[in-house]
Amino acid sequence: MELPLVVGVDGSDSSLLAIDWAVDEAARLGLPLRLVYASLWERYESAALPGSLERPSERVVAENIVGSAAERARRRNPGLKVSTELVPEEPVDALLREGRNATAVVTGSRGRGQLKGLLLGSVGLAVAARAHCPVIVVRGDKAGLEDAHERILLGAGDSATGAEAVRFAFREAEARKCVLDVVRAWRCPAYETTDHPRLADEPERYHEERASALLDAVLHDAVADHPGVRVRRTTVEGPARKVLLHRSSAADLLIIGAQRRHGHFGLQLGRVGHTLLHHADCPVAIVPQPA
Repeated sequence: MELPLVVGVDGSDSSLLAIDWAVDEAARLGLPLRLVYASLWERYESAALPGSLERPSERVVAENIVGSAAERARRRNPGLKVSTELVPEEPVDALLREGRNATAVVTGSRGRGQLKGLLLGSVGLAVAARAHCPVIVVRGDKAGLEDAHERILLGAGDSATGAEAVRFAFREAEARKCVLDVVRAWRCPAYETTDHPRLADEPERYHEERASALLDAVLHDAVADHPGVRVRRTTVEGPARKVLLHRSSAADLLIIGAQRRHGHFGLQLGRVGHTLLHHADCPVAIVPQPA
C-alpha cells in the first residue's frame, strides 16, 4: 500500500496553493491525499462551560479549514482519495510525526498570520529541515506552479548526501514524462595545494572534470533503472545556491538532498537549502539522506 501525500493546511492563501499542487502530484503518482490541520486549540477550550452546547470557536475554525481544504481537493480531482485529520498539536510536531508514515509532506511557503516580510514561514522551514521523508515547499511564480516548463531540476550532491534525492528526481521525471536537468556546481578554490600536476597547469579543467565524474557516478544506477527519462547533465562553475536559484526560473520543481544526522534535533539545512526555500521561482523538494 502506497503511503499518502500529507499536506499541512491552515487556511492561508499559501496553503491553498499547496493543496492544489499536492492534488495534482498525488494524482500523478497514484497516491492518496491526507490533509492535516494542527493547532493547540484545546488551550482555548477551558473558557467553555462544561456541558455547553456551543463548541469553542477555535475548534470551529479548525473544522471549517480542514473541511474547506477537502472540498477544494475533491473539486480539483473528484476521483482522488482524500482524508482529513485535526491534530491538537504544534504544527511542526504534527507534520514531523505524520511524515514518518508519508510518501512526502507538502507545505505552503507562508502560514496564516505570517508577516508579509517573511519569505518562508517557520513551520515550512522547520519541517523541511527535520523531516525524515521528502518535504516539498510550494512556492514560486505562476509558470513553475502550473508545470509550464515541463522540466525538473536536480541539484546533484555526492552519494553521501544525494542518493535519495536522485531516486526521487527520476521518479518525478518519469511520472511527469518531462526532462530532468541535473546540475553539479563546482568551484576553483583561491587557495589550494598544487601537489596534483593538473592543479598546477589547469586547475579549472581539473575541478570541472572532477565534477563531471562525480555526476556520472551519482547518476549511474538511476539512469540504468529509468531508461525512458530524458536527462541533461551540466557542470557549472559557481556557488551551488546561486546556480540553482538562477535555473529555478525554468523549472517546475527543484530537488536537493539533505543529510539527516541521528540524535541531532536542530535545523539540518545548509546555505543552499535555506536560499532555495526562501527565494526559488518554483516548488522546492528537500529529500533527506539518512546518515
